[in-house]
Amino acid sequence: MKTEEFSKLDATEVAHLIKTRQITPKEAVETSLSIIDSKNPQVNAVTHLRAEKALVEAEQTHMSAPFGGVPILLKDMSQNVKDSPATAGAKLLKSNVAVRNSYFVDKLIKAGFIVLGHTNAPEFGLKNITEPDLHGASRNPLNFKHSPGGSSGGAASAVGSGMVPVAGASDGGGSIRIPASFSGLIGLKPTRGRMPVGPGAGRQWQGAAIDFFLTKSIRDTAALLESMQVYQKEAAFHTPLYQKGYHESLNRKYQFKIGYSIISPVGTPVSDGAVRAVLETVEKLRLAGFQCEEVTPSIDGKELMRQYYMMNSGEMAAMVHNLEQAFNKKLTLEDVEIESWALYQAGLKCSAGDFSRSLAAWDQASATMHAFHQSYDLYLTPAAADTAPLIGQLGHSNSMRKSLEQIDTLSASAQQELIYEMFEPSLTLTPYTQLANLTGQPAISLPLYTAENGLPIGVQLMAPKGNEHWLLNISNILLGAD
Repeated sequence: MKTEEFSKLDATEVAHLIKTRQITPKEAVETSLSIIDSKNPQVNAVTHLRAEKALVEAEQTHMSAPFGGVPILLKDMSQNVKDSPATAGAKLLKSNVAVRNSYFVDKLIKAGFIVLGHTNAPEFGLKNITEPDLHGASRNPLNFKHSPGGSSGGAASAVGSGMVPVAGASDGGGSIRIPASFSGLIGLKPTRGRMPVGPGAGRQWQGAAIDFFLTKSIRDTAALLESMQVYQKEAAFHTPLYQKGYHESLNRKYQFKIGYSIISPVGTPVSDGAVRAVLETVEKLRLAGFQCEEVTPSIDGKELMRQYYMMNSGEMAAMVHNLEQAFNKKLTLEDVEIESWALYQAGLKCSAGDFSRSLAAWDQASATMHAFHQSYDLYLTPAAADTAPLIGQLGHSNSMRKSLEQIDTLSASAQQELIYEMFEPSLTLTPYTQLANLTGQPAISLPLYTAENGLPIGVQLMAPKGNEHWLLNISNILLGAD
């Protein structure tokens, strides 16, 4: 098969070609590897390949599995493959090798996927861009001067450039939906507890983070949910299995009432393009017979983000403690990037009471959104406030960097204020995604709009917990309308 043809296929079509013996799993893997060899120097998506092992596995694949023989790349962040690097984008972990597969990886291998390697990610997944010191910047296939987003930026570059039909991703504050928005892909964050977790990481940022995929088609998204959903008894969070079939949900008839907003939840500017993306989507929905009303949930977005950063701080301090024990050394500023250092220092002064109040704020936001969904089935916003930033655009000023280097001298409250300032440029660009992480709701970014500069801005839809099938259904309608 020609690489140009293969690069346009979704995973469902590749699986069909393999099942009908039009191509073999080995041919699919070889074609993907050829595209990676050609495209990776341009976009820097892939950080590690296990090509020889993948070719051997292609000869052994189970053709009856839903995605039997389909090649995939995984995010170098919790999606561990035994004997492969597991760096989390961190220079401190550049020599770290996974001792076993993660449960998420076990599940996708059972679904038939052949793992080719891992993709680039920012250090510890802390940014909405992918420019780690360890591997350098990933680039947007639509315009190499721009970022594909983050933290699943390498995954977005890989799928967007046609290396693989689908790639593993994860989302702890928008890290699937932001790259989808910037790169013109489909990015679903499932309901908290829907995907396998662990071993040894049952809470994943206290439930904010979850693994899933970046895709080219809504049928792939539905099929992946069907194959990957799990009720994992030992996990900290669970959600009931959806028994009615996600693929069947694509064409059901629903009468959704949709609330929409174009206002940034943290009071920051929103581009004309992001506004138009939502308003044009609202018009499509109304033409399709859905009731849409402009609304604003009664949530203090700024305060909720402060509580999110409090969690980040505490989690970073806990992780660094574990790393210091593993490496038998004290962490220094030279060991990590400045954001990691700042959160670590702030986490050292984060009290148990502060951390508990942070999670209580999440719970209140969840209750508020539950009440919101008594009136509106779905919540529609931009996925981002603008198109993808230029590479390097979100770097820190010299004065900010100096302040962050000295953050250990500040009081706990002053540290948290500085953390907010540190992230504010990034938050201004992507203020819409974090809510679903903190409430545990499913949310999806759809490629429905292209701005005047030729780059996409995604449209985000949120649903009540457990209602991914609603998101798939409305997505199928909207993508079909395009």
